[in-house]
Amino acid sequence: MRVFVTGASGHIGSAVVPELIQAGHEVTGLARSDAAAAAVKALGAEVRRGDLGDLDGLREAAAAADAVIHLAFDHATAFAGDFPAAAATDLAVVQAFGDALAGTGKTLIGIGVKPTGDERRDAVINANPRSAGSRAVARLAERGVRAILVAIPPVTHSARDQAGFIPMLIKIARYTGVSGYVDEGANRWPAGHTLDVAALYRLALERAPAGAQLVAAAEEGIPVREIAEVIGRQLGIPAASVPAGQAADHFKGFPFITMDITMPNADTRRLLGWEPTHPGLIADLENGRYFQAG
Repeated sequence: MRVFVTGASGHIGSAVVPELIQAGHEVTGLARSDAAAAAVKALGAEVRRGDLGDLDGLREAAAAADAVIHLAFDHATAFAGDFPAAAATDLAVVQAFGDALAGTGKTLIGIGVKPTGDERRDAVINANPRSAGSRAVARLAERGVRAILVAIPPVTHSARDQAGFIPMLIKIARYTGVSGYVDEGANRWPAGHTLDVAALYRLALERAPAGAQLVAAAEEGIPVREIAEVIGRQLGIPAASVPAGQAADHFKGFPFITMDITMPNADTRRLLGWEPTHPGLIADLENGRYFQAG
């Protein structure tokens, strides 16, 4: 297929693009800077210059492709404190893709989770402003688009991971001298190796039915205490409990430390024949790569 990928030079996109090319697909990657363009070209893809604000250009690129994989997000605006604005941009992008693809039967693969029918879980999902974009992707199945959603695990780990949950937790541990977890550290984080996530995207493109909800977590949920203990061993510092009342101060700038979710993947494995083959999170931490740069 001819595949247009946003976020092609990013953490996940830089793995998805070569995965698709190796499987024989023709890939064009969106690039907003010279550096991103060079990175996309080095991956073996064609380059389309532009950004998430160029809705006309995105419609044109989508119309020229057989499939769109939308991985980009305006992280700069989100990290600057205006997450709603970044989410609004994402929604506008999804709507632009929908306008270009409606009635064609072509593919749009987005990030997120469809409503589950569980009020408690859906309330958590809907509290994230980015969920508006996910719901918009899901609704495109009603407009003649082969719309697919991929739930990416909050811990997507590999050598490409420079700013995710694990680098943040290591940074805090180095700064405080303690590899911390909250209370018993029993809350869980789902995880998946970047290359396994990329393989899932290829399988989604090739095999998933319209309206599919896929889960890209190879490990459904790892207790945060186990993660903190490995980090402590690698850094040569103690792993210790931080009382919940002190967590906001200890883990400043990292509100996700108490997040507790699981991402069951059995349905995705059965549907696509997806079998993760790369190291799990604990093994990836134990090999020491995350700690080499200091």
